Amino acid sequence: MSQALDSTSAPTISRTRVRRRAALHTLGCRLNQSETMILREKLIAQGFDIVDFGDEADLAIINTCTVTRLADSKCRQAIRGFIRRNPEAYTAVVGCYSQMGAKEIAGIEGVDLILGNHDKMNVLEYIGEAEKNLAPVIVRERIDRDDFTMHFAGETPFEWRANLKIQDGCDFMCSFCIIPFARGRARSREFGDLMAEARHQVERGVKELVLTGVNIGTYQHSDRSVLEVVDALSNLPGLERVRISSIEPTTIPVELFDRMNDPAHALMPYLHIPLQSGSDKVLTEMRRRYDIAEWEAFVNDAAARVPGICIGTDIMVGFPGETENDFAESCRVLTENPLAYGHVFTYSERGNTPAARRDDHVPMEERHRRSARLRRLSSERRYAFYESNLGRETEVLFEDPRENTASGLTDNYVRVVLSGDGLSGKTAAELRNEFARVRLERVTADFVEGKLIG
Repeated sequence: MSQALDSTSAPTISRTRVRRRAALHTLGCRLNQSETMILREKLIAQGFDIVDFGDEADLAIINTCTVTRLADSKCRQAIRGFIRRNPEAYTAVVGCYSQMGAKEIAGIEGVDLILGNHDKMNVLEYIGEAEKNLAPVIVRERIDRDDFTMHFAGETPFEWRANLKIQDGCDFMCSFCIIPFARGRARSREFGDLMAEARHQVERGVKELVLTGVNIGTYQHSDRSVLEVVDALSNLPGLERVRISSIEPTTIPVELFDRMNDPAHALMPYLHIPLQSGSDKVLTEMRRRYDIAEWEAFVNDAAARVPGICIGTDIMVGFPGETENDFAESCRVLTENPLAYGHVFTYSERGNTPAARRDDHVPMEERHRRSARLRRLSSERRYAFYESNLGRETEVLFEDPRENTASGLTDNYVRVVLSGDGLSGKTAAELRNEFARVRLERVTADFVEGKLIG
């Protein structure tokens, strides 16, 4: 039987065993990745050694996702896998799946703590130096709507692109989406707090920050919107790049285009704008806030106003009632607009959502067929976008080298790889977390081979 708690106060647990090796595992989005990084910092500050998730550990914190049934399944697999490798370890499961599927998690033998999204950043207050529990402690508080802080410590080296959480939750209530229930309603991070983390990141050597959140475009703290956040970050000495992750089409201020075109501004020419469906009928049933004509007009305007911009999107396949004609419209929008790629999601029934209660679900086999078709089209779009960049000479920010191969991103999100002659006599290690000028020469699989110049 699970222990349920009704307050945010930490449970009283005996503290007789010191735990030193901690493993963290993140499932899902960039927002989860950003939160896990802060949990990592807190563990280090309390004297834990961080080990890989597959290694022997005394403690695991598993930050979960519940956006689809497949995500739930992957979470359960990760939990069981860790417990199987480390049967005596203390296992804490936090995040979205903990918020929505605590009963299922509690059924996994060996889980000690289940924390929803309200409390997950305080997980160490619940763990302490506790022994394993006979039954999992479950804490799922109602998520409040107040603006929040994150209190980033900045104790460990971090050498390239980093996520910066600026917002959480969503008020849009799309008919297929469980995230407003898992993450709560929209709220923003206090401006001074996010800027403090940004400064810490830059001091540690980070040169690119990726803004993350559930609905970033709705950011509002005091009189500051996402525009003021982008401008303030651009003015931070040492921060070379700012990139926005996924942002809803109805929340994008067009003033961002001017920032992207300004060589002195840190904002990169990149937008990820969810589409979800190319059919107006399906968009209405999804409760999206735009129609196809509006979405296409905005995307084409962005491409015209920001030369070379990379625009990506999300497309859902198999929403209840989606016909072959509706699907064909999604294919058309992907192929006929200036898109560099599409992330394809197969519709998954989520409890407590209006879409899940419908009686016209598309057969799973058909959903998979349509998903495979769209993924092929997306691969073709990415290849074409990469080809359009060939011959270009541009700055690439390189990341962690592997086997004398250097990999990094251009300003417009082209993945570039240098190896052999492409390194022009340098070693890949010399390029770690450095900018270098590169000529883009050949598309190979899902990246572009380049050659160091200058």
